[in-house]
Amino acid sequence: MSDRMETAREVEALLFAAAGPLTEEDLAGRLPEGADVAGALEELAARYEGRGVVLAKVAGAWRFQTAEDLAWLMTEERNEPRRLSKAAQETLAIIAYHQPVTRAEIEAVRGVQASKGTLDVLLELGLVRMRGRRRTPGRPVTYGTTDAFLEHYGLASLADLPGMAEMRAAGLLSLDLPADFTVPTPGEGAPEEDALELGEAPEFHMDFLGEDGERE
Repeated sequence: MSDRMETAREVEALLFAAAGPLTEEDLAGRLPEGADVAGALEELAARYEGRGVVLAKVAGAWRFQTAEDLAWLMTEERNEPRRLSKAAQETLAIIAYHQPVTRAEIEAVRGVQASKGTLDVLLELGLVRMRGRRRTPGRPVTYGTTDAFLEHYGLASLADLPGMAEMRAAGLLSLDLPADFTVPTPGEGAPEEDALELGEAPEFHMDFLGEDGERE
């Protein structure tokens, strides 16, 4: 076996074992003194040309990598769980218990000006829908939960939402609540509303789960 072929074999072993790209100086430091590193790299480049794995120079260093035309084989599709921000969780809870509810009513309950992005996230995830328009001046849009909301939380119906006793037992309610405090029943005593007109749909803005756009 020629010296060049043997050096190419040694360089090949080093590049496959390396955690990252290696420069010619890195390779020369590992090989016997006087080894023709450049010639070995040239030999390897020719040997791997057109194969599934090719020799490539990246930022002055060498590595083996997947051929560009086969990159599609490395694509992996998976579902990533998305965690709602605190603002989105609070907004969803208010909509669930107070529906049909307007944005202004959500803000009144939370005591914070709601970010439109928070509602957009809930709409996009399919947990909330636009129900209709309240029969009041300005005809504000009303929001309610969807079947996907019930499925996600394992509820047969909105009647299965936890009541005050269950929340208190779970430690979700303070023990010093006002005597007249009650947990609202979804839809009970809600003002009349009209159905949305055909084609009326929410506008989606930036998809984010944070509270950056919300003013406290």
